[in-house]
Amino acid sequence: EKKLNAQWKKTAAVMKLRDEYYESTWDERPGYFETLMNAQRAWIGYRDAHCSSEGYYARGGSLESLLVSTCKTKLTKDRTQQLDLLIDQ
Repeated sequence: EKKLNAQWKKTAAVMKLRDEYYESTWDERPGYFETLMNAQRAWIGYRDAHCSSEGYYARGGSLESLLVSTCKTKLTKDRTQQLDLLIDQ
């Protein structure tokens, strides 16, 4: 989570700069930052729901919380890399 939050700040800052650069010169679609924010909110919902479903393999058992947290850790690492790649595009 800590690395994701740090990367989020970097990526969000770049998207805001892109919005300033392309302000009203591109098209009528939402800007870079708004699109990123919408994607991040959707991703959080996806991560939580998906990892809950993975935890159901051991539903009600002591392993359930471990499966959920392991899933969230993996998806969070993946998302951190995805946010980093957005800066390079």
